Amino acid sequence: MRALGVDPGTKSFDVIGLEDGEIKLDLSYPSEVVAEDPVRIVDAIEDFNADIIVGPSGYGVPLKHITELTERDRFEMTLVRGENIPVLTGLQRMVDEMKARNMNVWFIPGVIHLPTVPEWRKYNKVDMGTADKLAITVLAIYDQATRLGLDYGETSFVLLEVGFGYNYAGTVRNGKIIDGIGGTMFPGPAYVNSGALDGEVAYLIGELKKWHLFWGGAAIIAAGEILPPEEFARRLDEEPFSRAWEAMKEGLVKAAAMELAFNRDAKEVVLSGRLMRIKELREDLKDSLQETFGLPVVRQRGLGGKAKEAAQGSAIIGDGLAGGRFRDLVDLVEIKGSRGSVLEWVKLPLNVP
Repeated sequence: MRALGVDPGTKSFDVIGLEDGEIKLDLSYPSEVVAEDPVRIVDAIEDFNADIIVGPSGYGVPLKHITELTERDRFEMTLVRGENIPVLTGLQRMVDEMKARNMNVWFIPGVIHLPTVPEWRKYNKVDMGTADKLAITVLAIYDQATRLGLDYGETSFVLLEVGFGYNYAGTVRNGKIIDGIGGTMFPGPAYVNSGALDGEVAYLIGELKKWHLFWGGAAIIAAGEILPPEEFARRLDEEPFSRAWEAMKEGLVKAAAMELAFNRDAKEVVLSGRLMRIKELREDLKDSLQETFGLPVVRQRGLGGKAKEAAQGSAIIGDGLAGGRFRDLVDLVEIKGSRGSVLEWVKLPLNVP
């Protein structure tokens, strides 16, 4: 059984190929490659000769094969309205190329599409966690079950994914994803994204553009530009870097508190994401979380390799959908029961095509 997963990240585009649950392909491309030469990535995917591929799903759609995608589905995967965002345009070109080659590609839901999330938590939201965040959470279920010797249905935790562009918090209880806070809803700045946008700020901006969602985070607060995260971490003793990190760290603690309100049975807080590979940031956040909540705080291990956690989780989902080693895990998460539109629960007027 060969399954392949793709993670369309803000900083990198990662690909993981599994053979009977073991990593056999491990690739990471700068996101510029997606914008400039997406066919190069499709060639590498095709060369792996996977039985099933989980494609770059963006905000997500209810589980669909590439031949079933409508134009509306494709819009909802990116939510770009007449703007040229090179990485997102490259993603659409990838989808076109994979369809032209008759590849067995499936697109997966975001957290908001899952039947395990109560409908009342979905009102007036879109970003409860994009499809890649769902994949990270699936990987975290596997990770906790493996580490603690649990059945998948016994897992319970809060996950904090501290990415380059966006942050995410999600909660799993009894192996089910029951809530999520996506990057554009996050109660504090991420590294690049501003986090939840005050409605009055949005009003005063005037006409919001997609690029506004890629700005305003800790790097912008500290330096007015997007620095390598490692440089940011080296300057934590300087102002305004220390204040920018405190804003970001407090947002992560707040998000964990919000998710723990729904999950008093959480066994631990799990840390994931690109910035959690930086020891100074990880250890400082870990200390704050343990002091605040008194729970064990662990770093997500995943399957190994250099590709990010979302690509690993996507490959696990592909394997499970095809009846492989992770079938029971994917069945438990109820991905096959996903439904609805990412915009279905919004009760405000929208300017969409």
